[in-house]
Amino acid sequence: MTDTTDSSTERDDLLHALNQHRGLLLRTVRGLSEAQVRLTPTVSELCIGGIIKHVSLMEEGWVRFIEHGPRSDGPPDESAYEAHAAGFRMADDESVGDLLNRYQEVAGRTDELILHLPSLDASHPLPEAPWFEPGAHWTARRALVHIVAETAQHAGHADIIRETIDGAKSMG
Repeated sequence: MTDTTDSSTERDDLLHALNQHRGLLLRTVRGLSEAQVRLTPTVSELCIGGIIKHVSLMEEGWVRFIEHGPRSDGPPDESAYEAHAAGFRMADDESVGDLLNRYQEVAGRTDELILHLPSLDASHPLPEAPWFEPGAHWTARRALVHIVAETAQHAGHADIIRETIDGAKSMG
C-alpha cells in the first residue's frame, strides 16, 4: 500500500517508532516511588529502573557501534557477562531521576544521529559474540531498527512489572 501524500522519510519513521516505544517505557515509571521502581515482583530479576538503565546502555552501545564500529575487546568473557547483567540492576547509589536523565541524554544523542548520519547504509562488522553470526555486518539502519525493537520489547517487560506492582497499565 502506498500513500503518495505521506511526506515522512525513513528517518522520520525511525524517530517516530523509537519515540513511541520510549514513551511507553517512560509511562511505566509515572507515579512510582523509588522503592517501587526497584521492585522485582515477577519471577524475573528485572525491575523497572533496571530496564530503563539497560535500555540506555543498549541504545548508547549501538550508537557507538554506528559511529565507530565494533569494540575490539575480543569475545565476551566472564567480566563482560557480569557487566551486562549489572546493566539490568539499579545500584544503591542510583536514583530513578538519575536513570531518567541519563536516558534522556542518550535518546537526544540517538535522535541527532538519526537526523544527521550521512547514510543509513553505513556498515560495520558485528563484534565477536556467540549470538552474532561470524563475519556478519550490520548497517546503521539495521542497528537503529534493533534499538527500536529492544526498546519495544523492554517497554513490554516494564508494563508487566508495573501492572504487577499496582495494577496500572501503560499499554492497552
